[in-house]
Amino acid sequence: MALPDELAGEREDGRRLDLAVYAAIAATPTPRLDDLFRRVSAAADRSRLWIATAALVAAVGGGPGRRAAADGLASVGLASAIANLVLKPLGGRRRPNRDTNHVPVARQVPMPETTSFPSGHAASAFAFASGASFALPAVGFPLNLAAAVVAYSRVHTGVHYPGDVVAGAVAGAALAPIAVAARRDLGRRTAARVRSRRPEVSRRPRRRSSP
Repeated sequence: MALPDELAGEREDGRRLDLAVYAAIAATPTPRLDDLFRRVSAAADRSRLWIATAALVAAVGGGPGRRAAADGLASVGLASAIANLVLKPLGGRRRPNRDTNHVPVARQVPMPETTSFPSGHAASAFAFASGASFALPAVGFPLNLAAAVVAYSRVHTGVHYPGDVVAGAVAGAALAPIAVAARRDLGRRTAARVRSRRPEVSRRPRRRSSP
């Protein structure tokens, strides 16, 4: 289906801006930051960074911390599934060409085989930050800051265009409330089933010991 001329023109302008920002970042020498962003990007692979963060929050945050960790990981699970199984196939965008854009080798990480739009790393990062902050609002700012660093690192290392990470961030933040609501509803249902079974157990007659 063809887009109206005005929308098609705006879309093309957005694409050009996206490419220009990617090229500008690639062309900007940042030798002291290259290794940092490369390590950040690698740490977020397979959500390892967020699993470790969830463990820390659960360990030091008491009850709210445990709920925040569970909410955050549930949000990561949903966002990762939607981004990788639904949105990426629909987007179908090719990964950037780091050779053409002269992305420094020192900042590069392995190029994923999946399509580029949206960024799964950004989706998981902002999903965890948004999900965890429902039960523990105090972690909202530092986690969102960390998520932004992870999202930017994907552009800095050359594996995503800026538009990819923006879309991933929006998707992750939008999916987090759904994941949190679903996890808590499941928890309430599970707790209700456990409570409903307790009277049955208490009414069972005890076996008399043989004389």
